[in-house]
Amino acid sequence: MNGRIATLSLAAFAFAIGLAGCSSHGGSAPGLPLSAGALDRRPATSTPVQHIVVMVQENRSFDDFFATYPGADGTTTGKTSKGKTIPLKKAHLAALDLNHMRADYLTDCDLQGSTCQMDGFDKAKINGIPAPPNYAYQYADPTEIKPYWTIASQYVLADHMFQTQGSGSFTAHQDLIAAGTKINNTQSIVDVPSNNVYWGCEAKSTTKTSLLTTKLKYLTWKGPFPCFTYPTGTLRDLLDAKGVTWRYYAPHHQGNNKTGAIWNAFDAIDAVRNGPEWQTNISMPETNVFNDIANGTLAQVSWVIPDQVDSDHPHLMNGQYHGPEWIASVVNAIGKSAYWKTTTIVIVWDDWGGLYDHVPPAFFDNLGGLGFRVPMLVVSPYVGTGVIDHNQYEFGSIVKYMEQTFSLGTLGLTDQRARSLAGMFHYSKPPRAFSAIPSKHDANWFLHQPPDDEPVDSE
Repeated sequence: MNGRIATLSLAAFAFAIGLAGCSSHGGSAPGLPLSAGALDRRPATSTPVQHIVVMVQENRSFDDFFATYPGADGTTTGKTSKGKTIPLKKAHLAALDLNHMRADYLTDCDLQGSTCQMDGFDKAKINGIPAPPNYAYQYADPTEIKPYWTIASQYVLADHMFQTQGSGSFTAHQDLIAAGTKINNTQSIVDVPSNNVYWGCEAKSTTKTSLLTTKLKYLTWKGPFPCFTYPTGTLRDLLDAKGVTWRYYAPHHQGNNKTGAIWNAFDAIDAVRNGPEWQTNISMPETNVFNDIANGTLAQVSWVIPDQVDSDHPHLMNGQYHGPEWIASVVNAIGKSAYWKTTTIVIVWDDWGGLYDHVPPAFFDNLGGLGFRVPMLVVSPYVGTGVIDHNQYEFGSIVKYMEQTFSLGTLGLTDQRARSLAGMFHYSKPPRAFSAIPSKHDANWFLHQPPDDEPVDSE
């Protein structure tokens, strides 16, 4: 293992989760030494990994979930636009949904010269209206997200994972299958399509997307209909070309403005949505992943997209929040199966959700990135125990790890510059035994949970 990595002992973790609510180790770790041009470009090596499962959760900054995690680059204080430093408030997992599109990224960032000041979060809005004072300055009560902290204590927590683009969920989900949203040499898709009912190929014919130029000029509704054929393709094209099996688990398309119609990235990819793979490779509902694990039919590459109540998405829903248990249930299902010794599970959150984070983007490119930090957990029998990986990653790092693991070649976008996740692994060592993640709910509970069928993220 190389780079900036630390290890947390289980004893320290147990002590920390008991005191997390009263910890106040504000401040930040030293700035990252890596730049975009200095990132890892190592070729693939021999690997026992035959399956990669990417679980995509919603709208949480790193500080919101791991502000007080021992050894991680977190903080319990934040800067405001008025020049003040204020404490972050420990809060419930349930939260109001703050605006988090391109304009909000720029406001939160408060770019001065070439550096985000990270002090504009006190200007947060909800549906365009000012949020309660300093609402963004909070962190989730660690006892309510205990499965995540347990996973971190047993596997890897990466504390410098950045969004590909300073924008919201639509482009984030695209980035995780395409390593970027470039539609030509000078423009990329940004924010959400004009039709918030559907974000993909079945949208109304008048639906448009917005664009960012390489000079970072915002072109409102000047982009194409959201049924894309990217010039460099997506991972689907690389996987198909090499005969590597893949599956995308997502909630059903049910009614207007539902999870399955908005968070399904391949819904906006013409070749998939309007081709046979919509029936063979897009698996709905998302709980089908449990059946495939049990039946021995898990694909080599999987993306797993949750229902709203299982997504961690900030939204007050009568206390119905099952995100940490959802993740634990899938991890446990794989860990207890024959797939454990050949599988890597990557858990990542798609954007910052407007919630405070103190670390500025690691660098800026000419297509709207990097965005803000989000958490990432990596589960594998070939990673260390309680590792905190301080290396700089972006969504392209996940794409690159897939490309290297299965010798796919490259999409040639952010995956080319990004540091691969490969440095986290010790493939020469025997796989370690799986230890279950304690959780209130298991696979059977989620298989019998009715779909929430609730409106979801409009950003």
